[in-house]
Formats: sequence, structure tokens, C-alpha cells
Amino acid sequence: MAENKDNQEQAPIIIVKRIKKGGHGYHGGAWKVAYADFVTAMMAFFLLMWLLNASDEETRRGISNYFSPIGTTNSGEGSGGLFGGLTIQSEGALVDTAAQPSAGPNFGLAENSPKEGQEIKSANEMDKSKKNEKSDFEKAQEKREKDLFKEIEEELRESIAAIPELSKLGENLIIDETPEGLRIQLVDKNKVSMFPNASDLMEDHTFKLLEQVGHFLKRTSKKIAIYGHTDGKPYKNNFNYGNWELSSDRAHASRRVLVDIGVDENRIHKVVGKAAQEPLIKNDPLSPQNRRISIVLMREHGNKIDL
Repeated sequence: MAENKDNQEQAPIIIVKRIKKGGHGYHGGAWKVAYADFVTAMMAFFLLMWLLNASDEETRRGISNYFSPIGTTNSGEGSGGLFGGLTIQSEGALVDTAAQPSAGPNFGLAENSPKEGQEIKSANEMDKSKKNEKSDFEKAQEKREKDLFKEIEEELRESIAAIPELSKLGENLIIDETPEGLRIQLVDKNKVSMFPNASDLMEDHTFKLLEQVGHFLKRTSKKIAIYGHTDGKPYKNNFNYGNWELSSDRAHASRRVLVDIGVDENRIHKVVGKAAQEPLIKNDPLSPQNRRISIVLMREHGNKIDL
């Protein structure tokens, strides 16, 4: 018993150390770099695809020519081409037609460079030319306006000729088309005046003429402009009342007649006194024909100018 006890005391003690493994070990960050390179490459690829789709054939050709290989030096001998003056098939220089550099700032874009003296429209000029081009709708609208103006002119003259007391005033009525619209002018002529001298109280025949004009103006919804004109004879009364005031008052007197016979007042675009600034007979400022009332049926399209 004592011997067994001593053997147990002398036996070595064995210690078993168990290591528990948990999680994954550290693999390093190389995969992150590779992934970032892949993402960058894909982004560059899709950006390239977008640029190719967004550009036209001429732009792509210019870019291609820019990156084409070209000779960097030009010696005094040979042609300076790719083979320095030698050719495989015959004597002479082999010209690199795909990548000839152009002089000046358009380096590498010789194919797209303009020839000397050739005019190139800028983007602004092209936009302007497009704006000046009339659409089919605008052309049709202008044709309808022209037909309407022609119809009004013919019927107005016929209606005045059919009234005995107005038929003799045919020469006092001038109808024409201007950039602003259809202009109807009541003019002093053949010793027949539309207004008494220095007065805005119109004559009876002027009132009847305006009535006939108003009936035709009511047939449309276009805007109306009214202008009063005098001759070039200086005029001023004791109240500092002159041609400017007189022409304006006559224009407003005409406006009141048109409104009274049923022309919508909201269609009156402007009423202006011009005095003697725009004579009908330019080489004779004192001509009676310069004393007149102009009524303009305004266009809906085109340039609007004061007459």
C-alpha cells in the first residue's frame, strides 16, 4: 500500500490545454483594393458608353483623330510621313491619311477643320435662323389674315359706293396693308375735310364714314389702333393748344364714335396723336392729305410698328 502510494506521487501530471477557436481569422485588405479597382473600371466603362451615345459621328471622328499616332518630328529630308519618305510599293512618301496633324489650335482635328474662306454658322446664328422660320400654323394664320383683310377692303368699298352721299368720298378713303395690319385712313382731299379747321368736332360725312368702318371692324376680334395726324402748318392758340393736342383729340373723337356704334372698347389697343411727325405726302408737309385719321386692324403675328 505504501509502495502504490509512492508511485502515484511520483507519476507526472499531464495537463491538456484546449484552445477554443471562434470566428474567422484576419485575411488582410487586398480584396478591398481589388474590388475598388473593379468598381472604378465599371464606372469608367459605363461613362464611356454614355459619352459615345451622347456624341454624334463628327465629334467621335474628331476625338479619334486626336488620339491617332502621328510623327513627332519633321526632318528636312523625305516627306515626314510614317516611313520617312519610303514606300513599300513605289518611290515617294507614304502619307498617313488617317492621322495628319493640322496647324494651329485645332491639332488633331484636321478632318473637321474648316477650309480657308469657308463660312461656318455659329450655334446662335443657327438658332436665330430656326426662329425666323415660320411654322405651317403661322403661315396658315397669315394667309387667313390676308384673306380677311382683302375681304374687308372689298366689302367696305362696295358698301360706301352703295351710299349716294358717301360714294363721292371714295378718294378720301385709303385702305392698305402695313406690317402692323390693315390700315384704313380718312384723308382730307379734293377740298373735302374730315374735321373743321383747328377743331376735333368731325363733319357729318366723317361720322358716317366711321360708322361704315366700324360695322366691318365688329366682324373680327382683333385689336385696333387709332392715330390722329395733322399737316405741318404750325398751330397754337392762346391756351397753348397745338397740333399735338389737336391730333390726339381727333383720334379720341374717332374712338368714341367706334365705341358708340358697338366696337368693344377693350379691343382699342392704343389711341395716339402724331401731329405732323409722319406725313402721308412726305415731300409736301403742308398737303391737306397729311390731315387724316388712321384706323389699323392689327395683325396677331409679325412685327408691330407705329405708323
